[in-house]
Amino acid sequence: MTPPPGWYPDPSAPHQERWWDGTAWTEHRRAPWAAGPEVPQPPRSSTVPLFTGAPGQGREAGGGGRAKAVALTTAAAVLVAAIVTGALLLGDEGDEGDGGAPGARTPPATATGPAPTSAPPSPSPTASEPAADDPAVVEDPLNGITFRLPDGWVRPQYVSEDDVMMTTDGTYDCPGDGGVCRHGLVISRTVTGNAESSPKTLAEQDIEDAADDAYDRDPAGGMPYGGIESHEQVGAGPVAVAGRAGYYVRWRMTTAKGPGGYVQSLVFPSTVGTESPILVRYVFDAGEDGPPLTVMDEITDGIRPAGDADTGGGVGSGIGPTD
Repeated sequence: MTPPPGWYPDPSAPHQERWWDGTAWTEHRRAPWAAGPEVPQPPRSSTVPLFTGAPGQGREAGGGGRAKAVALTTAAAVLVAAIVTGALLLGDEGDEGDGGAPGARTPPATATGPAPTSAPPSPSPTASEPAADDPAVVEDPLNGITFRLPDGWVRPQYVSEDDVMMTTDGTYDCPGDGGVCRHGLVISRTVTGNAESSPKTLAEQDIEDAADDAYDRDPAGGMPYGGIESHEQVGAGPVAVAGRAGYYVRWRMTTAKGPGGYVQSLVFPSTVGTESPILVRYVFDAGEDGPPLTVMDEITDGIRPAGDADTGGGVGSGIGPTD
C-alpha cells in the first residue's frame, strides 16, 4: 500500500529527509528533525522561514500578530506549491535512479499506476511454399552436394536404387520386357574401389556401365528396352562442377524397342572430406517424350556444395550436343 504524504529518509541521500506527496518523491529535502513522533509536515520554503525549531516546539520565527499572519499565509502558499510541484514531477520521477529506503514505510521509487503496455507484436508471416521462381533443392548428404529440381522433376518415389537423386514426374510401361520405366533420372554416388582419381579417366571408364544399367538389362535380368543395339559418343569434355574441375562423357543409345536414350557420366572431386571423386549419372529417354538434353546442363550447373548457394558450374558446364 502506498505510504501517506510525509518526510521520509531520502533514498538517494540517507543523511537527509525528502518529502513524499503520497504518490511520488518531490524535490524538497531537509536535514532530519529531532527524535519524536513522525508528523507529516509540508515542505519548508527556501525564502521565508516558518519555524525556527523542530515540529512540536511551537517557537515562532517572529513576534506579534502580523508575523503570525504572514507565516500562516506563507505556509498555505508553500503547501499548495508543494502539491502542484508534486503533480508536475509525478511523470518525471519514475526512473531517476533513486532507490527505496529500508523499512515497511519506504515509498516506491517510481509512481504507482498501470504498467506500460507494449504494442502488440506484428503477426509473423506464416510458413508458405517456396515461390514459383525458387527451385526446389534435393540434397546428397553422403557426398555433401545439392541438386536443383528442374520443372517436371521430383524426388525419387518407389525407386529401388538408393542413390537416385531425382526422376521425371510420372511413369510409363516399358516397351520391352514390361515393368515401369521413367523418362529421366539422375544418380549420385561416390567412386569406391578404384585407385584412379582423374575425373576424365573415371568418366570414360563408367560410361559403358552406365549405358548397360540404363538401357540393356535391369537388376532383375529383364530387358525393359529389348537391349542395346548400338551407341555413339555425342559429347565429352571438362566441366566445372560446384567450383571443382570435372569431366563428362555422353552417349546416345539405340535400343531394340522404344526410342532409345542418352546416358552421361560426370565425375568431379568432392568438396568435403578426402575429396573422393563423385560420380553423377544421367539417364534421359530420347524422342519427344524424353527431357530436353539442355536439362542435363541445367542440372550440372545447379550442383552446389551443401550449404553454399553461390558456387556452381563454370567454363564448360554448358557444352554438349543438342538432340
